[in-house]
Amino acid sequence: MDLPLIWALLIATAVMLYVILDGSDLGIGILTAFAKSDHERNLMTATIEPVWDGNETWLILGGGGLFAAFPLAYAILMPAFYIPVLIMLAALIFRGVAFEFRHKAVRKPTRIFWNGAFSYGSLTAALAQGFILGGFIQGVEVEGRAFAGGSFDWLTPFSVLVAISVAGGYVLLGSCWLVLKTEGDTQKGARKWARRATIFVLVAMAAVSLATLSIDARVTERWGLNMQALEFGKFLTLAPIPFISVILAFFLWRDIWIRIENAPDWRPMVFTIGLFLTGYLGLAFSLFPNLVPFDLDIWQTAARDNALMLMLVGAVIMLPVILGYTIYVYSLFWGKVDPEESYHD
Repeated sequence: MDLPLIWALLIATAVMLYVILDGSDLGIGILTAFAKSDHERNLMTATIEPVWDGNETWLILGGGGLFAAFPLAYAILMPAFYIPVLIMLAALIFRGVAFEFRHKAVRKPTRIFWNGAFSYGSLTAALAQGFILGGFIQGVEVEGRAFAGGSFDWLTPFSVLVAISVAGGYVLLGSCWLVLKTEGDTQKGARKWARRATIFVLVAMAAVSLATLSIDARVTERWGLNMQALEFGKFLTLAPIPFISVILAFFLWRDIWIRIENAPDWRPMVFTIGLFLTGYLGLAFSLFPNLVPFDLDIWQTAARDNALMLMLVGAVIMLPVILGYTIYVYSLFWGKVDPEESYHD
């Protein structure tokens, strides 16, 4: 049994679930800055109020799993990303406080402050996560199995591109969630935001994909590309990923830009999640099996097998419970939000 590989898949799954679930929350938080009124803003936040705090459980599982299962990788990566990680955590905390306090504010200036805190806290958290992802993709400097780079190595033109792309992707997730959960003028506004975000995300995905190929020659070779020729065998093996992305982008464009009669409101959200999954898979295939790109892999950074097995027993018990609870909560609050009875309105 390849325990390091199993744990890498578990952590990757937890991170992906966090990106999809909390990414929608962060996207809605960003979009609240463009709400036409306090009532519309309350309606937007009401769509995520029953689930938003539970979504962050997957971030804890991802970070905690990295610390427990791959301690060497954690010890190298954390010093490399201390600043964006701390910014992200501070933004998530401030955003959580603002989420509650904005409903308690009586005076208009105070209400404006907490509404802004919620929106900009969401944007800051999204950008910080993008900087972490960009810095991770471009790799960190390792010397003697320890981080040997500087505190701002993560801040590069490539990481800026990834950070903006992640924030735009979250806006697309959030707007499609609003299409699913609202009706009337709010849904019409969400469709407009989704149209703009779709164009931005498609351009960003293409730009990040091309930029990632230039990060390291080993990534380019993984896709069968080099300066002299194209290795069709390697390329055709991974070609279904971008091909599926194009198909999903077409169907998303069709549903968002051309309102098909009787088309279900859940389809844009499904297509957007599919786009995120294909991008995630493309990134995974580009970097696997590196956990500290491009120096250490999952087997070199993993804890001992007996520790991994002991933790796996707990994970096998707890992960289905957490996943089942998440599914239950989403199913319990499924359906459109009533504009006349939005939470805390």
